[in-house]
Amino acid sequence: MSATNLIIENKGGVSTITLNRPKALNAFNMELLGALDQAMTAAAEDEAVRVVVLTGEGRAFSAGVDLKMLAAGGTSGGSIDGNLNDLARNIIQTIESMAKPVIAKVNGFCFTGALEIALACDLIVASDEAVFGDTHAKVGIRPTWGMTQRLPRAVGIRMAREMAYTARTVSGTEAAAIGLANHSVPHEALDAKVAELTNAMVANSAGSIAAYKDLFIASQERGLSGGLAYEEEAVYRIEDSKDRIGSILRK
Repeated sequence: MSATNLIIENKGGVSTITLNRPKALNAFNMELLGALDQAMTAAAEDEAVRVVVLTGEGRAFSAGVDLKMLAAGGTSGGSIDGNLNDLARNIIQTIESMAKPVIAKVNGFCFTGALEIALACDLIVASDEAVFGDTHAKVGIRPTWGMTQRLPRAVGIRMAREMAYTARTVSGTEAAAIGLANHSVPHEALDAKVAELTNAMVANSAGSIAAYKDLFIASQERGLSGGLAYEEEAVYRIEDSKDRIGSILRK
């Protein structure tokens, strides 16, 4: 399936959603975020989809919010347009709440709002040539999609401050070294690395992974004692336990 702003491919339990404004470095405008919002919701609701991969066409994952749109009046008090905020936050909420893993496959530039969306994903897998940056301060706006909460959890508060205050960029290699990305690989190996991870996930229990995702979110939101209590009390529907255990025992 293809659309003006997105390319969507569903194959083998994996839904790959590709941002498709390459001439604009896949910068976010209302149309692109609206399409992405619908695509993420559809993937979350599709029982045939086991893993979602989000990436970008061309040289960028995404350069973030389209600066031409901001220059035309899409800011107020250093905050971007409310409708754009609502769409982005809804996308992030869908990514974090869906009962399946979402992988950000970062193939190139990943700046500001795009980094905020990538940080909401379960894994980030980057090309060595990828470029990550929090450039809010460079263009005179403030984060509104969760950067100040998720970036410190990924890289630590001191590194998050450095990235935010200086607006410096980091390569895919450095992103993996500081905990921003799970893996960084040569650009030509990026597809294979993501396929390796998605294949492993699809082979495992969807119910178990859904439980893990919910429990990991609880650990972030509730702290250690609250997370332990939640883990003890939570109940999940995992229907393939007997078949999987039996298969292992037969081998």
